[in-house]
Amino acid sequence: MSETRYARNGMVSTVDHLASSAGVSVLERGGNAVDAAIAANAVLAVTSPHLCGLGGDLFALVHDGSATTALNASGRSGSGADPDRLRAEGLDRMPHLYDIRSVPVPGCVDGWSALHERFGRLPLADLLAPAIRHAAAGFPASPLLAPGGEFIGSLPGAGDFASARRPGDLIRRPGLARTLEAIASGGRAAFYEGEFGEGLLALGAGEYVPEDLARTNADWVDPIQAEAFDHRIWTVPPNSQGYLLLLSLAILDKLDLPDDPGDPRWAHLLVESARAAGHDRLDVLHEGAVAPLDSADARRAMIDPERRSPFIDHTAPGDTTYLCAVDGDGMGVSLIQSNAAGFGSLLFEPGTGINLHNRGIGFSLTPGHPAEYGPRRRPPHTLSPALITRQDGSLRSVIGTMGGDAQPQILLQLVTRLLRHDQTPGQVIGAPRWALGVSGADTGFDTWRQEAVVEVEDGAPWSDGLRERGHPVTAVEYGSNFGHAHLIDVLPSGVLAGAADPRALIGAALGR
Repeated sequence: MSETRYARNGMVSTVDHLASSAGVSVLERGGNAVDAAIAANAVLAVTSPHLCGLGGDLFALVHDGSATTALNASGRSGSGADPDRLRAEGLDRMPHLYDIRSVPVPGCVDGWSALHERFGRLPLADLLAPAIRHAAAGFPASPLLAPGGEFIGSLPGAGDFASARRPGDLIRRPGLARTLEAIASGGRAAFYEGEFGEGLLALGAGEYVPEDLARTNADWVDPIQAEAFDHRIWTVPPNSQGYLLLLSLAILDKLDLPDDPGDPRWAHLLVESARAAGHDRLDVLHEGAVAPLDSADARRAMIDPERRSPFIDHTAPGDTTYLCAVDGDGMGVSLIQSNAAGFGSLLFEPGTGINLHNRGIGFSLTPGHPAEYGPRRRPPHTLSPALITRQDGSLRSVIGTMGGDAQPQILLQLVTRLLRHDQTPGQVIGAPRWALGVSGADTGFDTWRQEAVVEVEDGAPWSDGLRERGHPVTAVEYGSNFGHAHLIDVLPSGVLAGAADPRALIGAALGR
């Protein structure tokens, strides 16, 4: 069970107590929730390169006390992207690892710049100072980072991690410290057109041109929303898969859901809502797509309330980090930032030691597909931050999770527990989960490519009841494939109640 923390004047919840502490410190110095989120994310970019970093992408939702805005800071492929070349090599899917062609221009730093320019209160240098300190002086390897240190440290450009063998081993990242200092003084240009950008151009060997790095990857977009359980749930539109959460909730909201989340029928109806929402994801999710939220009634009609439905899944988690922050003035931030796979592409810019994501694995190599790999395009994205408001428009919650394809499925369970069953954040976050998975999948992005099994976390009471309803079920160890979720809930009293996922081992929801 996760512990619920309470605070009155602000709260930050992340996967790493060092990052949460940095965010709270910013709040104490007069910063707002956006400032705290940037500071926390910057620390995570140092301490959690297996989850996120400057070489990855970012999405965010911001509630400023009256309205919700959305930021899409996902990068675009380079101008040299050539799908015919990949097909000529015999590929029918984007290469997963060790290939620069699956590395769109990273959007994280553009995301920080856009958030800070629009909402920031403190100087950017102040927000990045804790991250710079950890990178330069060193930080203790976490229990999740340390096991991969020996292998990662042997890769070109990744020598910073060679000293990590056990939790607590000290890691220094001088190239990243130098890069953060440059961003603090010179903004996004110091990153994309400085040492990192020059190294990326060299690694790309024609995949990118200088103009690809000079152009911002951050766009303010209209958020999308759906009503469920007497609240409004908000997320980012495509190329994010966040619409799957909204569509699943809209389907579920009119089903006869049991009052007890331990009832196997509860899990069945949530599984079926997720399958009905997502079975055609590979066909309909692409940059510029219109989220099919008006199809909820038709998809609900596909569901048998007592048996697994016959429609076909065509879809296990990637490596991402989610964080949230709420300040004493009612501003809330729901921010997600990712490498895609663990350490991303396993390619590192050699001068700075920054690892590069592989979010380009979301592209299609099918000729004419709306998400086909090509120049200056955004791939379909699993990142799905969420934010909840009450009927009067006030902020209720900021919530999200890592988990690759499973993010909307995990969020469906969390939001239902929070809004339908009135559970505390600790109960919501700590409860066992299910997720749709694929036997033998080698990435976290295969759920909709073939018939999915229901992976059920140890401690959940649903397995036998799901099997009786026709679901293929696999038992999975608690914490292994079910995301690191975080939640801050604004109680009617104005007090903040938050929880960090115990699956993250060192996560923390801290307040002031």
